Order: sequence, then C-alpha cells, then structure tokens
Amino acid sequence: MKSRQLPAISIALLAWWDAGHAYWPWRRTRDAYAIWVAEVMLQQTQIATVIPYYERWMARWPTVAALADASLDDVLKMWEGLGYYSRARNLHAAASVIMSDFNGRLPHTVAELRKLPGIGRYTAGAIASIAFNVPTPILDGNITRILSRLHDITDDVTQPATHTRLWQLAEESVPANRPGDYNEALMELGQRICVPKTPHCHICPLAARCQARQRGTQLERPVRPPRKRTPHYDVVAAVIWRDGVPSPDGRFLIAQRPLDGLLGGLWEFPGGKVEPGEIMSETLCREIREELTLAIEPGAPLIAIDHAYTHFRITLHAFHAAYIEGEAQHLGVADHAWVTLDDLDRYAFAATDRKIIAALQSEMAQLSDETISGASPVD
Repeated sequence: MKSRQLPAISIALLAWWDAGHAYWPWRRTRDAYAIWVAEVMLQQTQIATVIPYYERWMARWPTVAALADASLDDVLKMWEGLGYYSRARNLHAAASVIMSDFNGRLPHTVAELRKLPGIGRYTAGAIASIAFNVPTPILDGNITRILSRLHDITDDVTQPATHTRLWQLAEESVPANRPGDYNEALMELGQRICVPKTPHCHICPLAARCQARQRGTQLERPVRPPRKRTPHYDVVAAVIWRDGVPSPDGRFLIAQRPLDGLLGGLWEFPGGKVEPGEIMSETLCREIREELTLAIEPGAPLIAIDHAYTHFRITLHAFHAAYIEGEAQHLGVADHAWVTLDDLDRYAFAATDRKIIAALQSEMAQLSDETISGASPVD
C-alpha cells in the first residue's frame, strides 16, 4: 500500500460487506466460468435484467466446453434482448480459445485472461480476483465515481492521465487478503450507496474518509465533459413478401447481419439509412439491391420505431414490399432466408426488429380475422 489511509478503507469496506450484501446467483460460486459469464452480462446492463438471462444461460451451457460446442445462432438467440451483442459473440469465440489453448479452463492471470476475445482489463481483474483470489484492481463507471469522490478528483475522468491515476488508486486499495470480496464490495457500494445523483452519504462506510463529502462536492464528481448532441438518423426496413402480397401464411425475407458489424450475426428485415435527398421508397429499393441484388416494389407502411443506441438515435420505418425479381446474393449480408411468421422463433433479432415482428403478427392476425368473418357460412 502506498498510503496509510488505504488499509483503513479496505477494512471499512470489507466490514460493510460482511454485515450484509446482495446474494446474486453468481455470488454463490467461485467457478471462474460462471463469474466470467456474469461479469460480461453485467456490462452496461442492470442486475434485475441479467438474473433470468444468467440462470437460463448456465442451465443451457454450464461449462466452457458446452458453450464452445454451441452454435453462434443458438448463443445469439439466448442473448436476444440483452443488447450489445458483441458480448455474446466474444463469449462464444473465447470459449473456443479456452478449449484449444487452455485445456478447457479459464487462465488464472490477468495477462492471460486479457488475451481472450472480449476480455479487457476490468473483466480480467474481476475474474482473477473473485475466482482466483488474485489481488488485482478493477475500474468501471461505478468505481470511477467512488474514487473520484473519495479523493475529490477535479480532473476530467475521460482524459488518459486521469484514467491512469484512477487505475493507480484502485490498485493501491486492493488488499492482499480477500481481493475478490473487496472488489465486489466496491461494485455494490457504487450500485447501492455511492449512486450518481443522490448518493446516500449518511450510510456510506467510507463517509468519514471521503474528501468530496467533506467539501460538499459529491454531486460534482466525477468530472466529465458536457455531452455532445446525439445524432439522429432515419432508417428503413422492408418486409419483402415472396408472392407480393401480405398474407398470414405467406413467406417473407429476413437477412443476417455481417458478423463483424453492429448487431453482428443477428437477423433483421433488410434495409438501411436514408441518405440526404432520398425518399424512403428509394432508399428501400437501393439498399435491397446493394445488399441482396433483389428488385422490390415498396408498399404500405407497417410501423415506425424510435430507438437509441449508445452514440446515436434512429427512427426505423418498416414497410411492406413485394418481391419482383432477382436471385439473392450476399453482398451486404451474411445470409438470408424466406420464412413464415411461425419460423421466426428460431432466429435471433434485435429489439427494433422484434417490434416489427410484433406489429406484423398483429396485422396478420387482424387480416386473418377479417378473412374468417367475411367468409360465407357453411350450410
């Protein structure tokens, strides 16, 4: 330790942890694989959302070997709804590396863990400390906030020099004994006590040692630059009917996104971004021609969906369309399939496309009801 104060911080935080902490499913094990899965799922996702996904995942693939044997389509389908799908692709890819290079066991050191796809410094530190009792630091958004308040850091935490300083502070505070418990206590402190807008300083185990609390600057830490305006794009997608006419039993086209891009490996209703000067029907025809070499005739609108990604927002406009001609080629997609509504459960879709599916199911159910009610009675 580089400061006399830090052992006291570790002692206070571990005492708070021992007095009562949340008992999430992944805290009932020291299995490195289970801890790894949980840590990846918890990135940018709330705990309440993660729990059912984690439990289903571990029931389906309880070991690294089981995950390595799974198909990527099955993995993405299991992940459907969690977002940030590169996490799932990296888990699957890393499982194969662990089987081939590490005899089916996660490596114990931070350096080796970081060689695996999708494992950065934070995740490697979490796995090493929790599963293998390695005294190594972790630093995420919650811990950045804690350390910024604890040391009343006035510098912009997004700057490299400040980020390096925060890692140093995190490293100095990790105790040689129980580093996993200490790191988990830090995580929980950020989730429950040292929250962004209304920190519960009166019950914080580190309140007496928090410089920001003493100076009244808690709400000003951490320091970040003003947020930039989030760009917005109009995007179009087509439900392309093979026989040209929407029908409850009809077949329509879905496409698989390239594996190396945004939402890679997921299935979608094909389309793309509306370029300046284009009308939406022109965009649909251009995108389908460029991605699949198919000619279509855009039809009636189906639904408009507003959705926010990390760095931009979109309004997705979905339309019915009729297939005109052409043999599908995979120029801008990984694969394609002609499917019915009943087939869709086999494929993994992003949130926006699941909303298109819901609108399509509702419209086709209404069309089916109208067909039945309009039929002549049978004698």
